[in-house]
Amino acid sequence: MTITNWTLTLAPHKEIRQSGFEPLTVAELENCGYPSVPASVPGNFELDLFKAGLIDDPYFGVNTLELQKLENRHLWYYTVFDAPEGGDVLYFGGIDTFADIILNGKMIGHTENMLIPHEIPAEGLRETGNELIVHIYPTAIMARELPGTAAGLHQPYTDDAFTVRKPGSMFGWDIMPRIVSGGLWKPVKLIKKAPDRLEEAFLYSPVLKPDGSAVIESYVRFTADEDLLTDYRVVIEGSCGDSSFRREVKPFTVNIHRNFTLPSPKLWWPRGSGEQNLYDVSVRLYKNDVLCDEKKFRFGVRTAELERTSCTDKDGNGEFVFRINGRKIFCLGTNWVPLDAFPSRHIDYLPRALALLDDIGCNMVRCWGGNAYENDEFYDFCDEHGIMIWQDFSMACGYYPQDEDFRKKLATEAESVVKRLRQHVSLTLWSGDNECDSCGLGSRPYVDPNQNVLTRKVLPDVLRQHDFSRPYLPSSPYMDEEAFRTGGKPSEDHLWGPRDYFKGDFYKGSVCHFASETGYHGCPSPESLKKFIPEDHLWNGGNMKPDGTPDEAWLVHAASMELDAAASPYAYRIKLMNDQVVTLFGALPDDLDTYARMSQISQAEAKKYFIERFRLSKWRRTGILWWNLIDGWPQISDAVVDHYGVKKLAYHYIKRSQQPVCLMCDEPENGVSGIYGVNDTMQDAAVDYTVTRLSDSAVVIRGRALLPADSSVKVCELPVGADEKDCYLIEWSGDVTGSNHYFTNIIDISYDAYTEMLG
Repeated sequence: MTITNWTLTLAPHKEIRQSGFEPLTVAELENCGYPSVPASVPGNFELDLFKAGLIDDPYFGVNTLELQKLENRHLWYYTVFDAPEGGDVLYFGGIDTFADIILNGKMIGHTENMLIPHEIPAEGLRETGNELIVHIYPTAIMARELPGTAAGLHQPYTDDAFTVRKPGSMFGWDIMPRIVSGGLWKPVKLIKKAPDRLEEAFLYSPVLKPDGSAVIESYVRFTADEDLLTDYRVVIEGSCGDSSFRREVKPFTVNIHRNFTLPSPKLWWPRGSGEQNLYDVSVRLYKNDVLCDEKKFRFGVRTAELERTSCTDKDGNGEFVFRINGRKIFCLGTNWVPLDAFPSRHIDYLPRALALLDDIGCNMVRCWGGNAYENDEFYDFCDEHGIMIWQDFSMACGYYPQDEDFRKKLATEAESVVKRLRQHVSLTLWSGDNECDSCGLGSRPYVDPNQNVLTRKVLPDVLRQHDFSRPYLPSSPYMDEEAFRTGGKPSEDHLWGPRDYFKGDFYKGSVCHFASETGYHGCPSPESLKKFIPEDHLWNGGNMKPDGTPDEAWLVHAASMELDAAASPYAYRIKLMNDQVVTLFGALPDDLDTYARMSQISQAEAKKYFIERFRLSKWRRTGILWWNLIDGWPQISDAVVDHYGVKKLAYHYIKRSQQPVCLMCDEPENGVSGIYGVNDTMQDAAVDYTVTRLSDSAVVIRGRALLPADSSVKVCELPVGADEKDCYLIEWSGDVTGSNHYFTNIIDISYDAYTEMLG
């Protein structure tokens, strides 16, 4: 049963420390004199305060800075509930973060990890009138008690994030505000456990045989109330259309490992490469032919491999490519970041974000390591829609403790996460962390990131025991022994660099096979800006002050958690966006509407170029995961959909550049640009195409091309003048229909000419 009707009491740490206030009963909390408000569970305490009118909208203006004054608050969530049917365990889906659990006046448990659920034995449970108190300590205070290291090299606001198990983005990131928060961010339930029950059930397919059959391996663990197991049996059944299997096991142990061959299985494929076949599986435990317990889930038959080399060079010697069922898969996708600064609201925004992910044409999504692990609905959706998941463990951009205590915490977390997610066929890669090799240990020339015991020992050991059905990458980008020794360019990389002209030397000269991050700024629409920037800060001649620093409201919504622009690590981001506009159009405009439009064109053309550059050089390059789909709070960022769900121009350009069959133009060499036909489908496609110069509506090329399945081929050449600034519309019809455009020498161009040609 779900436990409801919560109240929240909160108080500053210094007062609690001085008074020694440690309430064990609801009466003590009701009479303590500290403020109390009705609490939402799931929820975050700041949202309860806002709902009660005690704080202003955290997302408006510079109000988010005020939440830093609440980082010292102790939180007591309490309720009284009846349990007429009893219960064995209190299940907390998510507690943020350090907490004592008190039931009927007795402390029954303690937690220190926000990222995983916790089960606490319900000792002292009564039929009626149970008092449940969850005392959540302020994370910022608790972190002071944990040991730090001189080796730390972190994002500017995130030092505490490396000692506590809580998403790093909550401490302040370049894409998220500092809202350290606290609360019961997922549901709380009372669970009654049967003495005979299934604990684990896991199916995977490690081998596809040449004859078309598949090896299916299964692992089942159950709990038995009897000394002997002679009266028990386990039945495993699954079906997908006309394909089915059934195995019955008489157990000699509660840990059952069995494998069998499934003839002519229906395979699961990523989007565009085949069907997303899923078997409906039932695992049942019987005792004396009476059903004791049953687990139901969906299972996909597929193999997943990562073929990679340590490094690559300008000639393309190297590799980083995913193979599903033995076939190379070109990956098009995005990075998945927090859907809201308050984790309890992630689930609310999930349906909208998933619809966008599917609509824009992604076949892979990377769950970034600065985030919490996503809700089950996310993984179910990706299974059903053929979207491969690159899953980071929750570590990012720094040096994490290597001591035994932290190792144990991470191992416990990883085991919980792996067991929860391993059954999802869309989960294609486990990755140890985000950028810790390159900006943590690896940023020190004499410190080898391969000595990081967390990603080289702790996580591989967990995966070796609980999920060896998919590849593991210790970090992204990964600096293995060879890369560290030679200083070579990694085969998979994050392409950020100076973020200057998007066709400049940095982007044009990158040699990686796979880009798992790359992005470009785009201003939200003026209507969206008005929802979080005060009217008197919206423009006034620009988004910068006369002294050249960003306006305060713009600064904060570029994720700077202080108003001193000279000290702020992210103050550069507004100027960066301005510089990108100037690079493309020569100067900044005088009004907000034009500025936002210019910025969105700049972003759209940049991401179009990044994606098409990788696609037309298939298989020299094998995938690109751009940054990022949707904002987690109202801000100025690289996202292509703002926090209100309003699509920027880049969304539409990306959707067009990611269409499965697409004609696109390469950059000119010796006055000629190659037009390539990229076909990511599994069928050849014949198309008739035309190329029209938009400045005078002249058709300059007509032709017919056969685009082989799963390939990129040059179909024609387009003469381009050295100083030409024109736009060409490429249209095709036949087996597939579509269109695309290409703007030549797209730097310092006319805004009026661009909008006249492209609208």
